[in-house]
Amino acid sequence: MGDPKLTLDREKKFGVVATNALGITVKDLKELTKEIKMNSSLALELFHSGIYEARILCSKLFYPKDLTPELMEKWVQTFDNWEICDSFCMTVFSRSPLALKKINEWSSREPEFEKRAAFATMAAYCLADKKAANPVFESFFPLILEAATDERLYVKKAVNWALRSIGKRNIDLNKEAIKLSEIIILIHSKSAQWIAKDALKELKGENVRISDYPRSIYRPS
Repeated sequence: MGDPKLTLDREKKFGVVATNALGITVKDLKELTKEIKMNSSLALELFHSGIYEARILCSKLFYPKDLTPELMEKWVQTFDNWEICDSFCMTVFSRSPLALKKINEWSSREPEFEKRAAFATMAAYCLADKKAANPVFESFFPLILEAATDERLYVKKAVNWALRSIGKRNIDLNKEAIKLSEIIILIHSKSAQWIAKDALKELKGENVRISDYPRSIYRPS
């Protein structure tokens, strides 16, 4: 299934520098996921193979309920590009009961992709837990504010992603995320100003799509 040319294209176009990669498309990995089904034991074997695409497949096959703090720590320290980081954060970390604890822990980490993992998980959590109340997401605001001056590309993009995702969860969080963006934009930092300007452009845009979670409050039956 592999195509070495795809590995080079992925690096040139998307900045994904992956070691021991075979060059298998995301589409093919999704098809394998459907065929194999969820299987945490197999997922662990795939991760330990050291093959890049096998590690991506691990994130799609592992049951979030089987995560442990030790396993999350082991995995997050291996992330070396945004693709594998986001794959784990979106499909398994954000759906774990441990998500909130790890978001808080990782948000102050120094390694770029460990810190990105905090905010990628935060962004994904906005859809992963549809019943969480607004204070959960408001508790993320100090973390976003503190990280807004991080000039590293993959950190600031994840911080921006998290801010926009919170602001699209419901109408009240939209207003709060806009307020936070207006605070961040005043910070004397290129990163902070980019994060805020980009977030405000979307969150205040006419075509912004705002959800209604938790629906028990924003779409009562």
